[in-house]
Amino acid sequence: MASSKTASIAPDNAAGERLPIKMLNDRILVQFDEAEGERRSAGGILIPATAQMGKRLTWAEVVAAGPNVRNMELGDQVLFNPEDRYEVEVGGADYIILRERDIHAVAAGRLEEEGSTGLYL
Repeated sequence: MASSKTASIAPDNAAGERLPIKMLNDRILVQFDEAEGERRSAGGILIPATAQMGKRLTWAEVVAAGPNVRNMELGDQVLFNPEDRYEVEVGGADYIILRERDIHAVAAGRLEEEGSTGLYL
C-alpha cells in the first residue's frame, strides 16, 4: 500500500539521478490542474488573474500521500484553502504540500461506488 502513495515525480541529486519522493505522516502533495491566471465563469465571462476574489477554495489533484492519510488516494481531487499551503518546485513543476486536516472535501469516482452520501460537485 505504501508504494501506491509514492509520488511519480522526483528531484535530481548531485549526480543528476532522479530520487523517489515519499510523503511523511499526514502530508499530501497536490498539483493544480490549470495554471493560475485568467479563467472563465460557468456563463462564459472571462475573469482576469488580477481580479480580487474573497476567500475562495480551490481544487487540485493528489499526486502523493503520506502513510497516515486515510481519506484520499492518488488521483483524487481535493478542495482546500489556497492561503493555507506550502509551495515546492520539483523537476521544474510547482506542487503544494498540505496536511490531511486542511482538506475540506474529496471528489473521486470511487466514492460513488463506496455508497458515499456526499454532494456531487
